[in-house]
Amino acid sequence: MHVQSMAQRAYAQSAAPTKTDRRSEYETIARATHELKAAAEKAKADFPVLAGALHRNNRLWTMLAVDVADRDNGLPADLKARIFFLAEFTKRHTAQVLAGKATVVPLLDINTAILRGLRHGGNRA
Repeated sequence: MHVQSMAQRAYAQSAAPTKTDRRSEYETIARATHELKAAAEKAKADFPVLAGALHRNNRLWTMLAVDVADRDNGLPADLKARIFFLAEFTKRHTAQVLAGKATVVPLLDINTAILRGLRHGGNRA
């Protein structure tokens, strides 16, 4: 009986829905955005936390740029170019925030716009 119930559980259909690539992207960007927003609110009191959040957001955008630069990426060329541009902007703007010459607001706006696009279907092939 014990072995039979274990076998049934092993082959039973999972109750958890399968994550799509779009859902995984959404969750990753949402996490980075929430972390960046929370760190920005405490920036004066804890700049190292902000620097860490900026670093992780920048790393995320670097990964997105690498992904859209891949020949096998199925996104339309125009969308890939726009994502690559945003990654470059994010890199430059992050440096300005770290130098105290800019705020994180544009970075949050970009991430939020991407989240909106992912949530509402976007242009993903």
